[in-house]
Amino acid sequence: MPEPADEQADTSAGWDAVADRFIAMRSPIGLDLVVQWSERVPKGGTILDIGCGSGVPIAAALAARGFVLFGVDASPRLLDAFRRNLPGAATACEPAERSRFFDRRFDAATAIGLLFLLPEAAQAQVITRVAHALVPGGSFLFSAPRQRCAWRDTLTGRHSQSLGEDRYAALVADAGMRLAATRLDEGGNHYFEAVVPPSDSA
Repeated sequence: MPEPADEQADTSAGWDAVADRFIAMRSPIGLDLVVQWSERVPKGGTILDIGCGSGVPIAAALAARGFVLFGVDASPRLLDAFRRNLPGAATACEPAERSRFFDRRFDAATAIGLLFLLPEAAQAQVITRVAHALVPGGSFLFSAPRQRCAWRDTLTGRHSQSLGEDRYAALVADAGMRLAATRLDEGGNHYFEAVVPPSDSA
């Protein structure tokens, strides 16, 4: 069923309207996994946080470890909170798949709790654009259920869909990366790590 016209005009896909509720209920589940992943990112490196939300807890923890954070989110209210929490970070309020930050180069990127909120074509677009924005050897960590499934988001009521591990692996490969690992956090959430080949093996 098509979304109402006012929802179609909302580039945040309903997240701006529930920003305060999302911030209040955001838990630290998965933070340890992200921090462990970041140990493979060069010290002081640049990390693009796609769908950064308020920046708490993930971006704040990465910034505290000395990384340079760039945050992109389509919700003005969530991005305002991000700017308050990480005043030194560069930000862009725009849909992930059309972010101007993809014109830059990064050591790593994250998309935690984001990709499965997007239509399949937009998920593929984000993966491809991340691959082009990462330096050789760069790593992309994103979360999504390993199985292909669809559901209604509990906060926004919008359609969500995981493309499943096989499809994500294919999209990662098509973008010129390799699926290096899959991980599971303490809350049962799945993560995929995609890596750009080093320049000497490209």
